[in-house]
Amino acid sequence: MNKRLRTIFEYSFFLGLGIFLAWWSLKDLTADNKSQIRAALKTARYWLIIPVFVILFLSHFIRALRWRLLIQSLGYNPSRTNAFFAVMIGYLTNQAVPRLGELVKCTMLARYEKIPADKLIGTIILERIIDSITLLFIFGITLVIQPDFYSQLTEAIFNSKRDPAHKTISSSLVLLIVIAIIVIVIAIWMLKKKKNFKDLGALFRRIGQRIWQGISAIKHLKKRRQFILLTIILWTLYLSGGFIGFMALQETHTYGIREAFTVLSAGSIGMIATPGGIGAYAYLLQQTMIVYGLNEGIALAFGWILWLAQTAVILIGGLISFVAMPFYNKQKHFEKS
Repeated sequence: MNKRLRTIFEYSFFLGLGIFLAWWSLKDLTADNKSQIRAALKTARYWLIIPVFVILFLSHFIRALRWRLLIQSLGYNPSRTNAFFAVMIGYLTNQAVPRLGELVKCTMLARYEKIPADKLIGTIILERIIDSITLLFIFGITLVIQPDFYSQLTEAIFNSKRDPAHKTISSSLVLLIVIAIIVIVIAIWMLKKKKNFKDLGALFRRIGQRIWQGISAIKHLKKRRQFILLTIILWTLYLSGGFIGFMALQETHTYGIREAFTVLSAGSIGMIATPGGIGAYAYLLQQTMIVYGLNEGIALAFGWILWLAQTAVILIGGLISFVAMPFYNKQKHFEKS
């Protein structure tokens, strides 16, 4: 299978997964659930869309500033505006074709700032490694403040609450199934690539080395304290978006920072799982909020509201950036000449 066909297959699979999860979360909604959703939407505080939009736009701007610091460590100094435009265009592209947005982001900035695109790709890889480490840290915090939450979430996803006669799956069995799948995937990889356990150990060492390189690379930044501060601000803004989202509905306004950490963890997985988080984001947030005792229909509505807010920001910001970036650089060139 060539690279293009593999990319099409991967995209189709994950898009299909997102559509399936969207259907799965909607298919069993009862008339009572739908009535509760309509009632919740009628009393929703829609004015909170404004601060949520501001927070989301600000988070993208902070990400652009942080990326700019990585680029500056290479000896280049792109403008904040171009970095922000490139980030938004990249997000917009990712909504259609996952991972292509990273390439487009680098290409756009390289075009207007005269920076080699291959060097920019290196900064993206480093940024993703650092974000992965930060996300693991977020998972750790969530686990510390709620030690039994992940097992409860597993039960909520895999066990049917609607049919008491239906045989449920224990969390331990789910864990064993996941481990078995991982072992099977590794075994297939070893057979296909003709690798042995020594090669497998070398692979894990390389992964560990890349993670360590991502951490240690911060030491070489000229403004590493600023980079760390921007990273903290970035993820705090993500956390704040979910926290303010709770206030939008009467049924969720009593939830606080503990639940916001869980929403951030589950939502991050959802955004990674499918293109633009379609289906997966709302489904995972629904299952998360059900664990906290929220009605199934309201939990689903809450997940879709947060996803729609994030998607709207990307669509609006991305389209504006796509139009504004050439105009901005044309004006900048005119002023210099």
